[in-house]
Amino acid sequence: MIHMPSYRPDNGRATNHDAEPPDGPAQPPSDDKLLVGSNVQINGMINDDLFLTFMKQLGDVRASNEDLILELMTQGGDADTARRIALEIRVFKTRSGKNAYAIGKTAVMSAGITIFSAFDCANRFLTPDATLLIHERHISRTITLEGPIKSCMQIVREESSALETAERVEREDFEHFVKGSSMSADDLFERAKDNCYLTAQDALDLRLIARIIG
Repeated sequence: MIHMPSYRPDNGRATNHDAEPPDGPAQPPSDDKLLVGSNVQINGMINDDLFLTFMKQLGDVRASNEDLILELMTQGGDADTARRIALEIRVFKTRSGKNAYAIGKTAVMSAGITIFSAFDCANRFLTPDATLLIHERHISRTITLEGPIKSCMQIVREESSALETAERVEREDFEHFVKGSSMSADDLFERAKDNCYLTAQDALDLRLIARIIG
């Protein structure tokens, strides 16, 4: 079970539910700051331990006067944990009064795309060697049907409902990822049926990121 750490209030920064980022278009950090000055790092498989480390780092950013700069490199991991991390980033953006930026390095794959999607396209960056991998959720499950037919039918209906819910959630994540780009959610959904690999240049051409830094 995941336990979320408690945090101190932001030091004089907006903490109400309607907090807004600074007025006008935000000036992104310098390339050097994005490359080597991140204040939150996600490197490795996405799991419960990584989540707790992430929340501690995010709490430190909340308590500071800094914007969020996330360094992201992952082959993937637990999809639900990734969605929780993405949620916390969106909450930070809407309630802290600060900006949030992400730089993907080398590999942003699978569940890592969910986390990357929490940032606006204009605030996403990649290193030249970065590769993105987008695919449908993979599920491995064995269903045992035993007993009265009606009971077996109920099991099948429940499993079908769970799959439909997973597909809906996945589509929501894809919509977040392409929002503000030149790519449609339908296009991404179709590409994701097979493993969809994108280079940093591909992502830039599709306006999924602001620029390549390196």
